[in-house]
Amino acid sequence: MGSVSSLANLSVTRQVLADHGLSAKYSLGQNFLVNEAIVAKIVALAELEGADNVLEIGPGIGTLTMALLQNAKHVTSIERDTDLPAVLAETLEPWWDSFTLIQKDALDLQLADLDGQDAPNKLVANLPYAVAATVVLDYFQRIESLDSATVMVQKEVADRMAAEPGTKNYGAYTVKLRLYAQPAGRFPVSPNNFFPPPRVDSAVIRLNRTPVLDEQGKPLDGEVVRAACAMADAAFASRRKTLSNSCKTYFAGRGAGGAAVGPHLPDLFEQAGIDPKRRGETLSLAEFVNMGKALLALQQGL
Repeated sequence: MGSVSSLANLSVTRQVLADHGLSAKYSLGQNFLVNEAIVAKIVALAELEGADNVLEIGPGIGTLTMALLQNAKHVTSIERDTDLPAVLAETLEPWWDSFTLIQKDALDLQLADLDGQDAPNKLVANLPYAVAATVVLDYFQRIESLDSATVMVQKEVADRMAAEPGTKNYGAYTVKLRLYAQPAGRFPVSPNNFFPPPRVDSAVIRLNRTPVLDEQGKPLDGEVVRAACAMADAAFASRRKTLSNSCKTYFAGRGAGGAAVGPHLPDLFEQAGIDPKRRGETLSLAEFVNMGKALLALQQGL
């Protein structure tokens, strides 16, 4: 299971915070892991190897980071709390040569921020729950070197990430994430494993980058994937409505370009082989891809 973290302990975490005159900041969604067994399970699920370059969001006082540094080649952590760099300099001092800290909001990360170091191939993090879903999809879309993400999120977010067609948790987010990655393992984490305990149940989920393939067995063109994402947003714009009505509402609110698509939606559905009376949650990933291709063809003809 690999080396773990001496910081994953309630009394140690309290002491580190007290030594620096700090406390958990609710506004930043700070809930520090205080169970070493959970840290070990995260590291195990991530299947870290000595050659891995790990990207972490919200290192806090370095609890999970310490374990990552002992099991990977390099760790780059993104932290927006300006009080924590001084703490990390102390707690991670033995591994400082293998650690890079980027001080900014994870949502504002630019690819240029990662210049000068090996591209990260694994995202492993106890994510701030307010941004968890957004960050995971965004990073899979923008950081092409990421092969997997093993992340602690709110249970409901994990449910959306792993949802199947026809279920209540299956929505536009599920479809868009599935165009980049597939769930590959999960375990629950109760509130009492944190300080302070969050008011929600959590889960750690692993997602492996899994390109969707075309008929020739080649990864889909990026333009097709983006168009399929747009059709996912359109299909779930009004979840309880039919595809026809939901997409009509979506494109009507997308400026002149969207308004031009509206009158041609019947042709789009016909070309994609989709019954417009269906609802978004009944569609498979392949059907969203077909609608994306039809949307591209339609836009090129306008």
